Amino acid sequence: MKASDIMTRRVITIGRGASIMEAVRLMLQNRISGLPVVDEKERLVGIVTEGDFLRRAETRTERGRSRWLQFLVGPGRLAAEYVHSHGRKIEEVMTPEPHTVAADTPLDQVVRLMEKHHVKRVPVVDDGRVVGIISRANLLHALVSLARDEPPAAKTDPDIRARLLTELADKPWSPARLNVVVRHGQVELSGVIVDDRSREAIKVAAENVAGVTAVHDHLVWIEPMSGVVLYSQEDEAARSASAG
Repeated sequence: MKASDIMTRRVITIGRGASIMEAVRLMLQNRISGLPVVDEKERLVGIVTEGDFLRRAETRTERGRSRWLQFLVGPGRLAAEYVHSHGRKIEEVMTPEPHTVAADTPLDQVVRLMEKHHVKRVPVVDDGRVVGIISRANLLHALVSLARDEPPAAKTDPDIRARLLTELADKPWSPARLNVVVRHGQVELSGVIVDDRSREAIKVAAENVAGVTAVHDHLVWIEPMSGVVLYSQEDEAARSASAG
């Protein structure tokens, strides 16, 4: 999938000379949490989000610092913080030169960019102009859409087993000697793992195979430092029941 496949095409923007109150009203009226900022030629120059309005003089939430912190931070940063909390125009509080993507940017690259820079939305631009925007909500909608296109369920137990083994074949956390038995759609997992986190990953891989009705965990974890053997919760419960 590409950015153009999931982006919101009707993008509400605001001019960099607009007032803070204009931006706040726009965001509230349209139930959005961010606005791309454009210049007189409709070219993207920044972005403003609800986070930019958290520390404002009007609400008396501007950042306060002790004298020794003021000394450490320095006058330049203090001045910038003053502008951000007291500025009246969008260009005074916006984030300039925001991270952007093109319409044909692969979706995995969009997600990597959002993760790397800790941003919740990314404008989609073409020749400097905003043609769309991608937010975390767009990614959720894409997830729902793809969930509707699940592959058909495996028709037989051997098909389920083959699909699971194929999925696990190139995973470094999958044990070399993993035993998989499938009966009537129920998957029985057994073998030795050296990291207990592999247990959950193998179970998730099994649960994701279409046609699986249940997954039974009989994997044994041998803690490499102590050599202690730990069984699955399912097997521990069975052992306790038989002992009682």
